Amino acid sequence: MPYVLDTADLPPRERVEAVHTAMMYASAPCHVIHEDPDGDVHARMEVWDFGNANIFTHRSSGIRLLRTARLARQDAMPVVALSVQRRSPGRIEQQRRRAVVPVGELLAVDLSGPYDYSWSGDGAAGCLQVGFDQLGLPVDVVRRATVEVRASSFYRMVTDHIAHLARDPGRIVADPAVGAVAAASVDLVRALLASAGRGGQHARQVLAETLLTRVRVFVRQHLADPDLTPQRIAAAHNVSLRHLYKVCAEAGLSLEQWIISERLQGARHELLLPESRHRSVAAIARRWGFRDATHFTRRFKARYGMLPNQWRRSSADARS
Repeated sequence: MPYVLDTADLPPRERVEAVHTAMMYASAPCHVIHEDPDGDVHARMEVWDFGNANIFTHRSSGIRLLRTARLARQDAMPVVALSVQRRSPGRIEQQRRRAVVPVGELLAVDLSGPYDYSWSGDGAAGCLQVGFDQLGLPVDVVRRATVEVRASSFYRMVTDHIAHLARDPGRIVADPAVGAVAAASVDLVRALLASAGRGGQHARQVLAETLLTRVRVFVRQHLADPDLTPQRIAAAHNVSLRHLYKVCAEAGLSLEQWIISERLQGARHELLLPESRHRSVAAIARRWGFRDATHFTRRFKARYGMLPNQWRRSSADARS
């Protein structure tokens, strides 16, 4: 079960202190300064255990989190937070860096060091928090990378992945495969920071170790693109096609067949959605990267033993 704070359940006079106490648990000790402490202070926070990391979601009225050098000296466990702004822009100051982070973009914060983070108005963010000890990188590489994450070629991939985690963490952590997803998420963070932090030999090792994870995430983020080919995947990861196939083969993965399988699973799920009931099978097939509806239908029947329309009707009958 997650740790949850929802100030809607509290009298207004208790909300400021409750948010402060919750923040100490959810993130790092810091001064919590509300934009309008005498106004409509509201907040909802959730912290979900996620393998050796956690997912932290936070929506609230305007807030500032100020971690001073004195507070930083009291904390022994270094943690990096990778946070995607979900509503109003965020402002961050750390290591002589000042930045405004737009909605949908990523910021990385070394929670063990001093920082000043804030937003105005009704804001929200979704965050993946990972201990330095899980990253297999020197501390100086990690700390240098936190101010340079946008320099990494994996920036957009990791940003989209964390945004997806924060969208519905309850569903993700309830899935039987959550352990694999959590491990893959930490691998993506390792790759991002190694790339952005110019880790030299450490970076090369991490990038080699995380290639298959990055390929899997890249494919899942581009399943709807009919031009998703092994050649494009290899180019996106700066490796040869031969090396890509070698890495997949060592993991027992047939790349082309796995892509088709992922697309079929996505289409099969969408066929059941109430909001998709007016979409034709051909339209759903195209949405999942199949150019030819006949080819999709043949593949679907071979995989699931029935035609897409039969699957849709049988599932609808079961619900009625």
